Amino acid sequence: MSQKEIFWCKNCVVMSTRPRTTFDERGFCSACQWSEEKQNLNWKQREKLLENLLNEYRSNGKKYDCITTVSGGKDGSYVSYNLKHKHKMNPLAVTIRPIMETELGIKNLTSFVNSGYDHIHVTPNAEAMRKLNKIGLIEMGFPYYGWLIAIHSAVLRVAVQFNIPLVFYSEDGEVEYGGDAKYKNDGLYGVDYMISRYLESGYEKVLKEANLTELEKYWFKMPEPEELKKLKLTVTHYGFYENWDPYRNYEIAKKFCGLQENEDLNEGSYTNFAQTDQKIYALHVYFMYLKFGFGRTTQDAGIDVRRGAMTREQAVQLVKMYDNIYPEQLFEEYCEYYQMDMKDFLDNIDNWANKDLFEKKNIWIPKFEIK
Repeated sequence: MSQKEIFWCKNCVVMSTRPRTTFDERGFCSACQWSEEKQNLNWKQREKLLENLLNEYRSNGKKYDCITTVSGGKDGSYVSYNLKHKHKMNPLAVTIRPIMETELGIKNLTSFVNSGYDHIHVTPNAEAMRKLNKIGLIEMGFPYYGWLIAIHSAVLRVAVQFNIPLVFYSEDGEVEYGGDAKYKNDGLYGVDYMISRYLESGYEKVLKEANLTELEKYWFKMPEPEELKKLKLTVTHYGFYENWDPYRNYEIAKKFCGLQENEDLNEGSYTNFAQTDQKIYALHVYFMYLKFGFGRTTQDAGIDVRRGAMTREQAVQLVKMYDNIYPEQLFEEYCEYYQMDMKDFLDNIDNWANKDLFEKKNIWIPKFEIK
């Protein structure tokens, strides 16, 4: 990849290296195209689809009507709040315990639960989780791959155990933030979509390599197809049914679910209210930066440009200021978690740095500059 082949969205700051992102003849990325398309979507029709779906599963207080996936953060809180208070459903909120939890994350989840929700906290075997995450780190450049598996597989396990056939995730990142939008008009999806889109098709390989016992694998293995068929499982994104706005979600979660922000800015960005539940996220976005050339600020600024909160020029300046933050102060904690020495940890970072985009000068420095 030559420097001449790299370009950025003409409307926001999405980079051409972003996996599965496409650009139109104007140079607008698929996220910006979707943002425009949303202005003319028939949201009343989609709201009707949601009502029909909810009515199919509504028990009028006799049992849990659906599962919501929550971390205590803005999006899961917003979805849970709307389903319970606006749509009068009985959600069971499910959290898969993150690795390297933050105090703020624990506090926010407690506040969410105390704001009035039945809640299940799933904590998969810590050693099994570590093995899967370490394989993800070394072989995929994906520092929390085991946890990523579990937020799909373990949630479906809970659905089967509690006989709750309707599961809500928050938004479809592929559609909202600039991935493959070919399923943008499909409200429902299944296990195949989870594995191919969210687990990047490494699921079977990583599980096999970890060499876990059947019991250790329990929360990381998707339920058997016959179990899901018997349950008549329906999985959907709440963001399919209304115009998704992460900042609005934050305001609702803060007002009604007790969400608190970081006192300082989030590592690698100018924001302080998203992805605050686990320290490993800073490493995840650093690997994203080294592999593809864009980091957390590019993601956050793209959202803010599309919702009209800042200009592209402002976004470009923020990307230059924050995108390449090096989370060195957490490296010792990361090494302790992965049970790696510092040399092996740093060597692995070097292995995943995209040499077309970066050069090594003590740390990896970009050869490019956003335009």
